[in-house]
Amino acid sequence: MIEGDTSISSDTDRLVAFSTQLRNVHQRLRQALDLARRSIDGEFEEEGGQDLLLFCRGFCSALSGHHRSEDGGLFPQVVAEHPDLKPVIGKLMTDHNMLEHLIGQLTAAMDSDADPDELHRHLDGIGAVMETHFRYEESQLLVVLDALALDGEPTRLLGDLA
Repeated sequence: MIEGDTSISSDTDRLVAFSTQLRNVHQRLRQALDLARRSIDGEFEEEGGQDLLLFCRGFCSALSGHHRSEDGGLFPQVVAEHPDLKPVIGKLMTDHNMLEHLIGQLTAAMDSDADPDELHRHLDGIGAVMETHFRYEESQLLVVLDALALDGEPTRLLGDLA
C-alpha cells in the first residue's frame, strides 16, 4: 500500500465492520429483550414509573426494523453475490416471519392488558426463536459479510440499531 493511501484499509475496515455491526445489533436486541422482561416485573417503577409498554413496544419495533432492513437491504445483496446461500437466506426470512407473528401475539396481549405471566410467556417464545435465529445467522453469514463489498450504510442494511 502507498503511504497515505487508505482506500484499501478503509474498504477492509468497512467489510469487517458489517459482521461486527451484525453482532452488535444482535447484542443490543438481547439487551432490549432483557429490559422488556425487567419492565414487566416492575423493575423500573422506582425510577420514574417507566411504562412497560414502552420497553416491550420498543423492543418489538427494534427487532422488526432490524429484520425489515435485512430482508430489503442486506439479504438481496448477499444472494446476488452468493446464490448458493439462497436456502440460508430463505430460512432466515422464514424466521423473520415467525418472529413477526410472535410479536403480533405479544402486541395483542399487551393491548388486552394481559397479566405479567402471560407477557413473560410471549417474551420467552420470542427470545427462544430470536436466539436460535441469531446463532444460525451468525454461523452462516459472518464470514460472508467479512468478504462482501456491501452497498449501503449499516443502518439501511441492519436497522436503526446498527
